[in-house]
Amino acid sequence: MDFRFSEKEEAFRQEVRRWLGENVPREWLEYDAGLWEENEETWKISREFQRKLGQKGWLAPAYPREYGGSQMSHMERLVLAEELAYNRAPVSIEVEISVNWVGPALMLFGSDEQKKKYLTEVARGEALFCLGYSEPNAGSDLASLQTRAVEDGDYYVINGQKTWCSFAHYAKYCWLGARTDPDAPKHRGISMFVLDMDTPGITVRPLINLLDCHSFNEVFFDDVRVPKSALIGQKNNGWFQLVMALDFERSLIGTAAANQRIIEDLVQYAIDNQGKNGVDPILKDELAQLAVETEVLRMMCYRIAWMYSKEIHPSYESSMSLLFSSELLRHLANVGMRVLGHYSELDRGTKWTVASARALRTYLSCLSIGVGGGSNEIQRNIVAMRGLGLPRQQ
Repeated sequence: MDFRFSEKEEAFRQEVRRWLGENVPREWLEYDAGLWEENEETWKISREFQRKLGQKGWLAPAYPREYGGSQMSHMERLVLAEELAYNRAPVSIEVEISVNWVGPALMLFGSDEQKKKYLTEVARGEALFCLGYSEPNAGSDLASLQTRAVEDGDYYVINGQKTWCSFAHYAKYCWLGARTDPDAPKHRGISMFVLDMDTPGITVRPLINLLDCHSFNEVFFDDVRVPKSALIGQKNNGWFQLVMALDFERSLIGTAAANQRIIEDLVQYAIDNQGKNGVDPILKDELAQLAVETEVLRMMCYRIAWMYSKEIHPSYESSMSLLFSSELLRHLANVGMRVLGHYSELDRGTKWTVASARALRTYLSCLSIGVGGGSNEIQRNIVAMRGLGLPRQQ
């Protein structure tokens, strides 16, 4: 692995920076919307920006040109992801879900017709997906899901409930796991479907998060009839497809750059506001430790991008990245609260609020990181079994 970017890749980084400087809307920076904070106003801004990215072929840059991408190398995709994250561009989690989680799974398992339809819409910024994974009694033990899909002539009839469906109220499609063989072992009776969210029988209800924002939802399926063409790949092979999609979800190749920007902001605030005696030495050590941990995460991200470039599928490596990044973000939020002192406790809406209450809102939003996409305990088990070859039991 070469730790240096090529001249072409560095030139592309400069191109992206210039373009972002000209195209990130000023009002987006004024809203300063963070993780899980999207509302109707920021939604409109981000959707317009995402369509611009789609027109340049940068929304799904690694997709083939026939599907609306630019067929970029995975290292160029890494450069683009870093710059978008560092510059806080209006590319939010629902785009990540559609482009980098569901899209690659469809690339592997979808039919030619399905890939042409769904990937092209995603790459152009015309459609978004939500995930139909978790259920009230199937979270960490996802294979125990009970949503049923029963064959009825040329259709499947779907009944069940999903929860924690991020941005399902905005999504055009749902990437849904459902049980198609109730008598099979639980890992072998699941199939994956793509459902149009306007299909009769689908009800979306909001779940308000800790930031008092509507990002999560519960979704009910009552006799939802979908054509058999909605089935992705082979019937009853859905667990394998779902696990592959989860590996894509856990890759997070741009997250180190987002953390770097937060650390830089905290360092500058500490320098500007710690008084004549300088920055507290304990906080200095904490900030230095965060910088070191962020570089470790960056190397994990680079390794995953390199693996993709060599057509190697990251499995436990993705779980390592998600586990490390979630605990790093929590560490970062805790240090941010201490750097700002009592100002960190103020939410938006007062003249004393610092940096749009980013420290407080990161602190609150990061509580769900380390649970979504599989809890940190699940990630440790995956690393132990797939990475270290440890047995499931003695």
